[in-house]
Amino acid sequence: MLEHERDLVVFADNEGNEITLEVRDYFYYNGQEYAVLSDVEVENEDGENLDADDDLYIMKVVPVGEDQEEFVPVEDELLGKLVEIVQTRFDEMDEDEPDGDEG
Repeated sequence: MLEHERDLVVFADNEGNEITLEVRDYFYYNGQEYAVLSDVEVENEDGENLDADDDLYIMKVVPVGEDQEEFVPVEDELLGKLVEIVQTRFDEMDEDEPDGDEG
């Protein structure tokens, strides 16, 4: 089985608990980069995905230094438009995927 490299980001909540999210997509809107993140998918012993939650998070990507980035929450007034963009992007990705199992 071929593993693809996952882009994982670790956040800390208000109580100091670590939360690991996976970057699912990057996109630009009005010259600003955003990222779509989700809970990390866990695989069982058979390699099948066990969906944690299907919650998606949209964060603004802010460069920090030369080779790092920070993820910051999106302003509420912008969130609705970004959700529309993400939904369209994910719908298009689903259309591009072949049906059925290959392998």
